Amino acid sequence: MNWIIPGTTLEDDRTNADRIENLFSSMFLAGGLTLSQVATVTGLESHTVQNWVKRGFLPSPRGKRYDMAQVCRIINMNMLKGTLQLEQVCSLMSYLNGRLEDESDDLVDDAKLYFMFVRLAARARQVGGDKEWEDALQEITADYAEPVPGARDKLIRVLRIMLTVWAANTLRTAAEKMIGEL
Repeated sequence: MNWIIPGTTLEDDRTNADRIENLFSSMFLAGGLTLSQVATVTGLESHTVQNWVKRGFLPSPRGKRYDMAQVCRIINMNMLKGTLQLEQVCSLMSYLNGRLEDESDDLVDDAKLYFMFVRLAARARQVGGDKEWEDALQEITADYAEPVPGARDKLIRVLRIMLTVWAANTLRTAAEKMIGEL
């Protein structure tokens, strides 16, 4: 079953969610993505990404190229901004990773966070209630090595919020499509 990979314009088979990280890794073999490539992958305007850099929501590109962690931060923000205000998105990211412009205080790499989320979102249609979501969260974060005590709990809270926001976006899009078909 095909789906649009959350926060991107890329389409793939939902059952390949565990391999999305490999797909992304291949995109970075040349040393990173240019701004126009980031815009293509995310569907965002280039000036939006530049604005986020200027506002300190993510570090500046290195040599005019964005690394995987930066692109995954952009994708996470893009995915969440459909339901949350940008300030709420930044607050959520800061809750987990401290100052957004400084990667040295991160509890989890933005790429790792994104790929955990993709695996969780791919299962979202297969899980039914709160217990199933919690079991999936526990399983997906089981290998996470806490850099400080309590980091895993923070990670689970953030992933739970991300999943809820993504589900809300999915339902909103479906409702808009139904309204358009009236």
